[in-house]
Amino acid sequence: MRLFALSAVLIAGLAAGCDDKTKTAAPPPPQALTQQAMGHYCGMNVLEHPGPKGQILLASRLQPVWFSSARDTLSFTLLPEEAKDIQAVYVSDMGKAPSWEEPGATNWIDAKQALFVVGSSRKGGMGAAELVPFAQRDAAEAFVARHGGSILSFDAIPRDAVLGSDSDAAAPDGPPPAAGTHLH
Repeated sequence: MRLFALSAVLIAGLAAGCDDKTKTAAPPPPQALTQQAMGHYCGMNVLEHPGPKGQILLASRLQPVWFSSARDTLSFTLLPEEAKDIQAVYVSDMGKAPSWEEPGATNWIDAKQALFVVGSSRKGGMGAAELVPFAQRDAAEAFVARHGGSILSFDAIPRDAVLGSDSDAAAPDGPPPAAGTHLH
């Protein structure tokens, strides 16, 4: 009887250990922006451009994929030719940025948790329309009061705001977005 009870306890313990391993691991933390960060699409130093930045952490790479703008960061997630082993997507929290010209090296927010100002008068790192990320709604509202635009959650951003549907959109080439579709 004791052997049976001991076996049952061991099996329950092993099963609990297996359950812990099947849980989703926390995403890797963002890395600080440095002089070595080169933009994925432009091939230029990310720090040479104003406005919010982005980084994507992939399972297949040790270093982040860097972006000169938040918009380019989100474009990467939508384009079929880009890597899909994404572990985390981070964008600059512009509410904590010292300025538009200096968006900060460590003030990252998970893109899926950010609020984005879409359609403001501010242009991004490569002179294109920008999606301006914020962690706090009051900071986003203050930005809208100065620069216009609308506040949207990650899932509510229309694909054409990311991939471009107008002539000034400098998003990477990709398939035309379906009308009315949003990020997911």
